[in-house]
Amino acid sequence: MEQKDIEFFKNLLNDMLQEALKQSDSTIEDMTDSNELCADPADRATVESDRAFTLRIRDRERKLIKKINSALARIEDGSYGVCDDCGEEIGVPRLKARPVTKLCINCKAKQEEDEQLRGD
Repeated sequence: MEQKDIEFFKNLLNDMLQEALKQSDSTIEDMTDSNELCADPADRATVESDRAFTLRIRDRERKLIKKINSALARIEDGSYGVCDDCGEEIGVPRLKARPVTKLCINCKAKQEEDEQLRGD
C-alpha cells in the first residue's frame, strides 16, 4: 500500500475514533439524564426498554472504538491492509468500505459461508 493511502486511512480512522468517542459521551449523558421515576408500569417499561436500547448502542460503540484502535495499531506496526488469514493485501476499495477490517473480501466471504454452514 502506498504511503498516501496509509495517511488517508490513518486520518479516516482518527476521524472515526473522534466521532465514536463523541457519540459515546453523548450516550452516557443520555443515560444519566434519564433517571426518571415512573408511577405507571407502562411508562416504566418504556423507560427500561429505552435504557436497554441505549446500552446496546453503547456496547456497539465500545466495540467499534476497540476495532478502530486496533486498526490504528496495525498502521503503526505496518500490518494494516494485510489479511489476517491469507496474508494477501486487502484492496483499497474494501478498506474504504470497512476501514477496520482484518480480512480480504475472499477470506471474509469464506468466513461468512462457514458461519452459515455452522448455523452461527
